Amino acid sequence: MAVCTVRMQRVTRRADGNGVGQTTLDATSKAIIEQLQQDGRRPYAAIGKAVGLSEAAVRQRVQRLVDSGAMQIVAVTDPLELGFARQAMIGIRVEGDLDSAADALAAMAEIDYVVITAGSFDLLAEVVCESDEELLDILSHRIRTLPGVRSTETFVYLKLRKQTYAWGVR
Repeated sequence: MAVCTVRMQRVTRRADGNGVGQTTLDATSKAIIEQLQQDGRRPYAAIGKAVGLSEAAVRQRVQRLVDSGAMQIVAVTDPLELGFARQAMIGIRVEGDLDSAADALAAMAEIDYVVITAGSFDLLAEVVCESDEELLDILSHRIRTLPGVRSTETFVYLKLRKQTYAWGVR
């Protein structure tokens, strides 16, 4: 079963598109986001009533939030229900340029999450696969062969106990 939700992202863009700074959200935008985090299919009229805006004003604000990259509205699904039998988090140690390795991972369709980290791994990447064979192929022929990848450690998901994107907007 698909559940619609809002996934917030911090926007860090300069004029050249390369990062720095953070989009500041006002209280009304945060309230709209909270409404959508509770139910990504909530009608704009209902959101408007809750936050004190017209339906048209909510529609415009939501569009600006999406266009700016501050949020996405996505359907969160259960990978098992869609035929993806294997999920795993892969810890990756890299020598050299982390950004290049992170970009190469992010370009892989099977990887849905990539972060640069501090700690025992330089990068974490979440992969969703149809089988263990596909996971092995991705690890052996695509991730471990990337320039600078020194080692990987794979954490196979056995059972999903919680997945939520409704953490609020503090």
